[in-house]
Amino acid sequence: MSLSADILPGMHRSRLYAILIDAPRDEADAAAAFWSAALGAPARPEPGAPQFIALHDALPGLVAAVQSVDDAPRIHLDIETDDVVAETGRLLGLGAVQVGQWQECRVLRVPGGHLVCVLPVESDPALFDAQARAWP
Repeated sequence: MSLSADILPGMHRSRLYAILIDAPRDEADAAAAFWSAALGAPARPEPGAPQFIALHDALPGLVAAVQSVDDAPRIHLDIETDDVVAETGRLLGLGAVQVGQWQECRVLRVPGGHLVCVLPVESDPALFDAQARAWP
């Protein structure tokens, strides 16, 4: 039986989806080349999303990518969920502060100062079902 069959009304699920290495736009290609070599992971631009250069199989079960940004270099996490509003509320309750929104993605600053993006499910549904945690 899949986890989705066990989910109770009023609950939602989420999982860590990606670790993104944010690099200033003019340094993103060099950053991708470095991380590709350092991790032994082929770097490939994401079709339809030119700001992302995926680092294939760098982190089994997770997406790893260099993201070109108009900001300072940093690392941020993406959490995917079947209910963006509920997951955002859960993380706000834990002390995060929403600092932005991009499309359906909510951008949060969490205690310690790091950024976390909450986004709708992007991974294969079977992987999400197998790895997501259920939350009230």
